[in-house]
Amino acid sequence: MMKFISSLVLISLLTACSIEPKPIEYGTDTCHYCRMTIVDKIHAAEIVTDKGKVFKFDAAECLLNYKSELESTESYLFLTNTFDKPSQLVSMNEAHYLISEELPSPMGAFLTAFESEKQIVKVHKDKGGIIFSFSELEEKFNK
Repeated sequence: MMKFISSLVLISLLTACSIEPKPIEYGTDTCHYCRMTIVDKIHAAEIVTDKGKVFKFDAAECLLNYKSELESTESYLFLTNTFDKPSQLVSMNEAHYLISEELPSPMGAFLTAFESEKQIVKVHKDKGGIIFSFSELEEKFNK
């Protein structure tokens, strides 16, 4: 019986600390960085720590600006919504990014994420701007 109770406690602890994104409640949640209400379903972003803590942002640029404040001893999951799949969080490492003055974002960086490389090429041809990878964006925002 004691083994059974110990197993239940262990399972509860492991599931309580799961590293999973939490849905963004548009119109209710506020940006952890700038404190604005998150309403834009294309530009919202999220960080999940290895301890399961979630930070929500109204735009990827807020996440990138906040990223320098994170402790290097933890692991993080960086997620963003995209132009081609609004309201659906995807890994920022796998997304493609376009900075174009033809595509405004909530904080004025004109930064938009795309899940599909084909889609970003199409929009870039139409709207102009500069395409970035996540690592290139990190460098740009760390300057």
